[in-house]
Amino acid sequence: MQKQELQYIHSFAEYIDRFLKLLIDYSPKMISALVILILGLYAIRVINRLVKKIMLKRELDPTLSKFLADSLLWALRVLLFISVISKLGIETSSFVAILGAAGLAIGLSLQGSLSNFAGGMLIILFKPFRVGDTIEAQGVIGTVLEIQIFVTKLITGNNQTIFIPNGILSNNVIINYSMQGNRRADLTFSLSYETNIKAAKDIVMKVMQNHPLVLKNPEPTVTVRDLTDSAIHLSIKPWAKNIDFGEMSSDILEQCKEAFDSAGIVIQPFVREASKG
Repeated sequence: MQKQELQYIHSFAEYIDRFLKLLIDYSPKMISALVILILGLYAIRVINRLVKKIMLKRELDPTLSKFLADSLLWALRVLLFISVISKLGIETSSFVAILGAAGLAIGLSLQGSLSNFAGGMLIILFKPFRVGDTIEAQGVIGTVLEIQIFVTKLITGNNQTIFIPNGILSNNVIINYSMQGNRRADLTFSLSYETNIKAAKDIVMKVMQNHPLVLKNPEPTVTVRDLTDSAIHLSIKPWAKNIDFGEMSSDILEQCKEAFDSAGIVIQPFVREASKG
């Protein structure tokens, strides 16, 4: 019994000796890897702050700045991780191959998301619209609340929040109502043939010239758009600032209707259909 105990003690002592020898032999690599890790993390923080300051001074788009800063941060972290495990003596070639295969598999499974990601990058870089712009896309009109990497968030006039995938958004027609600053309304009245056209045009021009939200430059115009079998279509085109467009359009329609009624000018039915023609 004592002989077995002595053998166990002897074996345990050998294991301890081997462990200590291995620890002593391996400690320089561990210390070096730890130093690289600490210095690398500190350097990454400094570089990230410096890049953010540079982008802030250059007044880059906030969404683009955040995306670039985050991408750089993770790229540097991956490089630091590879450097640390390489310093520890771990073979990195097989590790990189595994990462590459995993990246390919993830890319194939997320084709739709990658399309949205690419679309988001195109929107951020080429800026067809900005946060706060009113746009029309995919049959929706709304104000841009946020441009994210994968989706763009809009809010409509009735306070609905809509998310449009950037892949679809970047590859289709986008109407930006805010880019030029001013917007023209295209309004139409359908009048009877007994109407004195000149008098009707004078009434409309007076209404537009007296309205405080109608811009003087560009000048508003009123023209005969069409002569149909049953009515004269009068085209009214006032300009307003984007923020005033809705209120101005509604006021012009209402005030023209009241002015026509006062002058005895008859408005024909189906005005909405005529304005679509």
